[in-house]
Amino acid sequence: MELEVYNINGDKTAKKVTLNDDIFGITPNDHAIWLDVKLVMANKRQGTHKAKERWEVSGSTRKIKRQKGTGTARAGDINSPLFRGGGRVFGPRPRDYEFKLNKKLRKLARKSALAYKAKENSITILEDFSFEEAKTRNFTSLLSNFNLSDKKTLLVMPGTDNNLVLSSRNVRTAKVMRAEMLNTYDILNANNLLIAESSVPIIEEILGK
Repeated sequence: MELEVYNINGDKTAKKVTLNDDIFGITPNDHAIWLDVKLVMANKRQGTHKAKERWEVSGSTRKIKRQKGTGTARAGDINSPLFRGGGRVFGPRPRDYEFKLNKKLRKLARKSALAYKAKENSITILEDFSFEEAKTRNFTSLLSNFNLSDKKTLLVMPGTDNNLVLSSRNVRTAKVMRAEMLNTYDILNANNLLIAESSVPIIEEILGK
């Protein structure tokens, strides 16, 4: 697959980039995508949820009424889950939601996500650039030049550009990411991918191994 290279003003340049069909042209594997997205979302969970069980609730342990002769059900102390303010039965406890997937499967998921974007013509290759100063105006101008102001956009760069990161920080619909940090969730969550020209070899090297 061959794509035109654009500058940040939205104009075509004389250059073209050929994308590797073994990465951007494969038949997508939906199950691999589902597993990898599930992994990303699970790893983001804090797992700090906690509810007090019967033994953790502060309250008297005195038996609140006699065992027999009341005509009602037996009852122990006031901390029983049956009473308001009592403990919770099998409540949530702090836990780690992380799990692991094979590297080959995660690569297949990323390839599949990129293949979907390529089929949808949602990938644009940008000529390498940098911002001289951190201004949100510079980044919003870049998006408007490609009619992406109101769309979720993922900009993939070969390295960390502090001015670019700071310029995009206040734009809620856009995200800037290094090529080696690319993941299935962010690829699919974006409506369009803007990939810097120098990021393509990095992506192909990581996913082509």
